[in-house]
Amino acid sequence: MKSSTTSTISLLICLFLLTAIGTASAQLAPVQRMPFAEHLEKYDNPPAPPRKIETSPRMISPYGVFISYQANVDQNGNNIIGDAANECVISVDPTNGNRMTIAWRQFNDVTSNFRQGGWGYSTDAGVHWTFPGVLQNGVFRSDPVTKSDEVGNFFYLSLQSTWPTQTFYCDDLWRSTNGGQSWVEQSPDRGAGGGDKEWFTIDKTNGPGHGFQYQADDGINCSGGGVQFQRSINGGVTWQSPITIPGGPVYGTLDVDTNGNLFIGGEGNTFYCVRSSNAQFGGQTPTFDRTTPVNMGGDLSSGGINPGGLDGMLFLAIDRSGGPTNNNIYMLASVLPSGRSTTDVMFVRSTDGGLTFSTPVRVNDDANFQAHWHWFGTFAVAPNGRLDAVWYDNRNTGNDNSQLFYSYSTDTGLTWSPNIAVSAAFNPHEGYPNQSKIGDYITIVSDNTGGNVAYSATFNFNPTRGQHEEDVYYVRVSPSGGGATPTPTVTATPSPTATRTPTATPTATATATRTPTPTPTATATSTPTATVAATPTATATATATATATATSAATATATATSTPRVTPTPRNEPTPRIRPTPPPRP
Repeated sequence: MKSSTTSTISLLICLFLLTAIGTASAQLAPVQRMPFAEHLEKYDNPPAPPRKIETSPRMISPYGVFISYQANVDQNGNNIIGDAANECVISVDPTNGNRMTIAWRQFNDVTSNFRQGGWGYSTDAGVHWTFPGVLQNGVFRSDPVTKSDEVGNFFYLSLQSTWPTQTFYCDDLWRSTNGGQSWVEQSPDRGAGGGDKEWFTIDKTNGPGHGFQYQADDGINCSGGGVQFQRSINGGVTWQSPITIPGGPVYGTLDVDTNGNLFIGGEGNTFYCVRSSNAQFGGQTPTFDRTTPVNMGGDLSSGGINPGGLDGMLFLAIDRSGGPTNNNIYMLASVLPSGRSTTDVMFVRSTDGGLTFSTPVRVNDDANFQAHWHWFGTFAVAPNGRLDAVWYDNRNTGNDNSQLFYSYSTDTGLTWSPNIAVSAAFNPHEGYPNQSKIGDYITIVSDNTGGNVAYSATFNFNPTRGQHEEDVYYVRVSPSGGGATPTPTVTATPSPTATRTPTATPTATATATRTPTPTPTATATSTPTATVAATPTATATATATATATATSAATATATATSTPRVTPTPRNEPTPRIRPTPPPRP
């Protein structure tokens, strides 16, 4: 929180939970600006009783030339019926782009809020995924964050808490040296300090801080209070005492420039970019020598389209391309502008080391943007300096059903390419556990030709519950992925054709599967061997096979129905494949 007392926090939490938690069909929860009640990752339910596990074929959801592959599948590659997974963070091995891992909040049964540290890994550039299990069976975990270092080691920072009495919010750090196939705990349980809504980064420079790990939390933490920073100089095995961050920035991320300077972004009484230039020196106690207020064009918010969660976080990332834009600092967030009840994806840049920031630029280009939600915005900087942004967007549907959208910039965010939808539409209000949200964030990692995205969606249908399920998906996006390379246009001049009519239902047929390539920059858009053609309308359907379809209004169905919400049958797996006989946010 910003500067609230513990008693005030507790009161706000109670008030928020009373107003925010409801059924999926209920009216949207009120949208709240910062400050708002903290979305504590509370251990509020015991694990659900054991049940018979039923499965269905994993979901593969094509939309135009983009293909989303389900990641939270069982050991046989099947969807697990009756579970939920959200709040997903992807990492990619920079030495081998075929190797990826995604961490998520794993709810084994949606009848309980009890969640664990789930993850999956891929060895073929995201086409197939393996979900070996959770970090520790029966241990409550939330707020997963993963990162990779420059040699391909993966790290997983995870929050723990207790039930029924909240006695701690502490983190621990895990490492994988085999592409995310298995994990070894580096710090003891809860030994990484930290707290709720923690995020971390790794110094990959060749300077004195090489390999140092830095984390920040939201003030509900292991030490007992205050928005805090911690450092590990031994690969996450031990963490130094927490230090209060000036301005109290929360719900944000961290990054390191090529000179080893650490930057933390988040929102206090305004957005801040905070710098430490000496965190890279192991013999010194880190201090913060610059705190810059930043205008993002609005505030972070909660509620509304994501009733029990955030509508987006603040993401800070730094250009390390080595060229003229090297060490530019970028910040992007879905924010609630003054006087609005919906969010926009806004972007700012600093070209002077965080001393000053530009006027905010709106990335979403729909003409009637005030009437639409542009939420869960996130972005990444490619090694060549290109910026890739993705977010959820309901401009095409006429209701809260949302699609994943993509835009990129090749001029440091001055202009952004025309927005394109890269997924079918899904209902974000279905598949809730005892927690009315689809997590609090999604993530992307970029390389020189495109971006690797982990996001949650409700494409799979659960016939027992009569609604769709929250699952984790991987999709590859790139500037060339939507056909011809778009010509960047200034976002202040939106195209009136960006809003599409949600009435037609053309079908896209995928006649071939994506073939993984041996290169690190393998893309989903360059490897399919057949053309997937579709007119991207609000209710466009994407054919899973010759007989199954995926609709943009909900997911994929075997046949279209006359009901308002289509109930899909998961698409069959591509060849080669195994033909079989899935939290409030962490």
